[in-house]
Amino acid sequence: MYFSYPKGGWNADGKGPNVWDTFTHQGGDRVFKNQTGDVACGSYTLWEEDLKCIKQLGLTHYRFSLSWSRLLPDGTTGFINQKGVDYYDKVIDDLLANGIVPMVTLYHFDLPQHLEDQGGWSSDAITEVFDNYAQFCFRTFGDRVKLWVTINEPYVVAKDGYEKGIVAPGIMEPGIGAYRTAHNMIKAHAKAWHSYDLLYRKKQYGLVSIALNSDWAEPLDPTCLADQEATKRYMAFCLDWFAEPIFISGDYPAIMKSQISVMSTKQGYLSSRLPELTEEEKMMIKGTADFFALNYYTTRKVKHQENTHSEPSVSRDREAEQIMDHSWPFAAGSSWLAVVPWGLRRLLKYIKDTYNNPIIYITENGFSQGDPAPLDDTQRWKYFRLTLQEILKAISLDDVHLKGYFVWSLLDNFEWTCGYSCRFGLFHVDFENPALPRVPYRSAIEYAKVISNNGLTKSTEEL
Repeated sequence: MYFSYPKGGWNADGKGPNVWDTFTHQGGDRVFKNQTGDVACGSYTLWEEDLKCIKQLGLTHYRFSLSWSRLLPDGTTGFINQKGVDYYDKVIDDLLANGIVPMVTLYHFDLPQHLEDQGGWSSDAITEVFDNYAQFCFRTFGDRVKLWVTINEPYVVAKDGYEKGIVAPGIMEPGIGAYRTAHNMIKAHAKAWHSYDLLYRKKQYGLVSIALNSDWAEPLDPTCLADQEATKRYMAFCLDWFAEPIFISGDYPAIMKSQISVMSTKQGYLSSRLPELTEEEKMMIKGTADFFALNYYTTRKVKHQENTHSEPSVSRDREAEQIMDHSWPFAAGSSWLAVVPWGLRRLLKYIKDTYNNPIIYITENGFSQGDPAPLDDTQRWKYFRLTLQEILKAISLDDVHLKGYFVWSLLDNFEWTCGYSCRFGLFHVDFENPALPRVPYRSAIEYAKVISNNGLTKSTEEL
């Protein structure tokens, strides 16, 4: 089970502002109905209620993210907010006291605003700042935390935050911003991994990775060579962009480098818009993950789309158009989320074959309902049931080395630009009630049975 920022208490107990606080407070219809995560589901003050939900499910593992600016209000170790440390100490200790293994994410979209004011992920200086933050967390919590994720979904941060500007920090720099920020996030992750490996691993015995999100992609016309090649480019510009350097070569995928170089030349640039990694950086980056952390939600059909535009962008560079197959069912709360459980199995097999059969944790997977959301969420449970069946096939038939599965998410929450209009939680939260009561959906009750039985049973299969 996974739960991240925002947890509410946006300015409580010495927490500094982050880019999502700023982004939502600026208004301008960037978020559904100009909603904010200031209170959200109130987990900062209602942790004991969350723990009850966790225990009700019978979870063995619980993934959550640290709020960087709650621990270090300006993002640096110049000032440490002890109340933030105390809060996360309690969360970790409570989990362990109940036999639940914590998986902790250092960064989930919420860069301290002070760092963004200095250039954020666009600045080369961020790599050292992130490493200092990571080391602080390893020192502070690493005696108890053995599973670490450095950065959650760098693809989303880069493409939506620094290219399209549709999420925090809202910067629009097409064709340049995403590549530069991804470049820095990859190096920041690698630095943090090496710091753990050199300074903490021998005493703490933990594992460190980075959570990469990816769709699965299929050619729109399986017999069309152009669509087949476009599908390869689609995967290269999504998952492989980050996985290739970290798991295989230390460098970006060759197909990605070639595409961006050709497009840059056509557009009059003197060099590629994709930053070049030095040989020293390649050596630093290669092999900096102890397991493969994957976030999967959906699948797309892909067809070739020639770039005839002079304006640069990541989407145009890849020359691959994603197509929604409307024969697939869609989640009621998210128009983009086509329900394709078999896509996850194929993606897992792709990762096994491409990245030397790594240990894999599915660190996010979920299904959203609209608002209002019925407690009898039969459609969502069907999604989870079919997904678990495909995961079992991946393990038993494809020999995928899968060690863990985390649902997004424990509670209904502030879902970024969707605000409170879509609900991914296994527990319903009444946002109109100041007490923010948690009530299990049917999917929570059925999921608890799966955990208790360590697998699907006849009763859960028949629903």
